[in-house]
Amino acid sequence: MGIHYLSEKNSVLNHFLSQIRNVNVQKDSMRFRRNIERIGEIMAYEMSQSFHYRDIETTTPLGVKKTTEIADKLVLCSILRAGLTLHQGFLNYFDNAENGFISAYRHHPNNDDFFDIRVDYEAIANINNKTLLLIDPMLATGQSAVAVFNKLMERGTPKEIHIAVIIAAPEGISFLKQNLPNTCHLWVASLDEKLNDKSYIIPGLGDAGDLAYGDKL
Repeated sequence: MGIHYLSEKNSVLNHFLSQIRNVNVQKDSMRFRRNIERIGEIMAYEMSQSFHYRDIETTTPLGVKKTTEIADKLVLCSILRAGLTLHQGFLNYFDNAENGFISAYRHHPNNDDFFDIRVDYEAIANINNKTLLLIDPMLATGQSAVAVFNKLMERGTPKEIHIAVIIAAPEGISFLKQNLPNTCHLWVASLDEKLNDKSYIIPGLGDAGDLAYGDKL
């Protein structure tokens, strides 16, 4: 699996990463959502450099300019609900992409720390022979990403697969390496230290879905 760590070099990305982690800045949910969206835009730009392009000619008021455009047919697929704001950042840049949404959540059958992943809803475009971008802010254990990947593969075979996460734990990356094809690309804005005993990322930022959209029952 190709892994791309985006925060290793200084850029405005690190500025926004710091703000979404800050417990005081997090109190402003609109600012939190906007910063996640901005991070999505930056990640989209970085990812775009790996796509395929074709030559085109663009007519201007004064002549013709030879340039390029993205040749890949893109499908953006977000994991509900935390992925929605990050999804919008990617969509701002890849505005002609098709879109999909899928639910995945931790189910605690015994009301303890043990959980499995439930995938209950999906609405996804045709992914056959297209470039699939799977979008989710947090990569903790990696179980949600793998469950969603397996569900999507029931619908077709993409030409390329890119997974975009803002914050990842080493355990989650290892799980993806073991359970996803080597041809996948993983884009990580920031790599954190570890998971705690409840499988939350440390230092992380908390629950991205709750911070963006409010507490859930």
